[in-house]
Amino acid sequence: MKLVRFFLSLAVLFVASVFLIAPASAQATRTWVSGVGDDANPCSRTAPCKTFAGAISKTATSGEINCLDPGGFGTVTITKSITIDCKTTEGGVLSSLVNGVVVNTPAGSVVHLRGLDIDGAGNGLDGVRMIGQGQLHIEDSNIERVTSNGVEFLANGNSELYISNTRIAEAGAEGVLIKTSGAIGINAILSKVEITNSGSGILVDGTGNTLAMNMTLTNSLVSGNTGNGVTVKSVAAASSVRATIVGTTISANAGVGVNANGAAASGSGSAIAFLGGSAVFGNVTGVSNTGSGAVQSFKNNMISGNITDGTPITAFPGPGGTPLQ
Repeated sequence: MKLVRFFLSLAVLFVASVFLIAPASAQATRTWVSGVGDDANPCSRTAPCKTFAGAISKTATSGEINCLDPGGFGTVTITKSITIDCKTTEGGVLSSLVNGVVVNTPAGSVVHLRGLDIDGAGNGLDGVRMIGQGQLHIEDSNIERVTSNGVEFLANGNSELYISNTRIAEAGAEGVLIKTSGAIGINAILSKVEITNSGSGILVDGTGNTLAMNMTLTNSLVSGNTGNGVTVKSVAAASSVRATIVGTTISANAGVGVNANGAAASGSGSAIAFLGGSAVFGNVTGVSNTGSGAVQSFKNNMISGNITDGTPITAFPGPGGTPLQ
């Protein structure tokens, strides 16, 4: 009888320990932050956390952090698949002297940043900095007043970048910089993106990379930058770099609207920008080729009103009637 009681007592202690330990170690698939939250809380809807950094450690991989109300929720480093979604309110990230959001994820990860307002306060570094790999989605967000790049995409493995419905302004360097080194394939799609008043608009730089880099820019505005609007760049023995620009306005940039800077006419080291249905005006130079780079036109663009318009290479037949540039 005593032996039975002993084993029953052990069983009770084991069950009790499971219930005591589980709440402390479990991670929720959905957590919450609030301007009046506390990072000591479990980040539930009724007991939200104060910062993204406080919530992320309590959120499971592939989970989601939501904002209960408008607020400033601090900078954050992301090391796993996660969604930060503040689209229905405002998720502020004040990033004075530091990067706003750093993404350092392993292969196969998917990160969504939605509804964020990242403000470098005039001395912050990058707005969003990607140094891992996987997919990075930036949606319905605002990035401004940083000294370096609005978005710096420096993936260390094959990766994808998606930016949509997002404004990037007052970046000291590039609005969007896509650059890798090694054998890394990159696909980037930017749609309904506004990049203004920055050092330059978009730079896709294949220097040091040996795999293809592809960028698509659609229905966007690149304007008022002190350098080029859109640049694709590659060097000898480096990757082929391609940009397809459709339905986009590239205007009032103090450099070249669209520049292709390449070292080889085709294959590795080549840089080609395909331009269709877009307006390029008010720049110092409309379009230009550097080295063997090529801006190729669908012949349905409006390239006019630049100090020097430039002439894209004819690569595709235009629509019926008199083709545009």
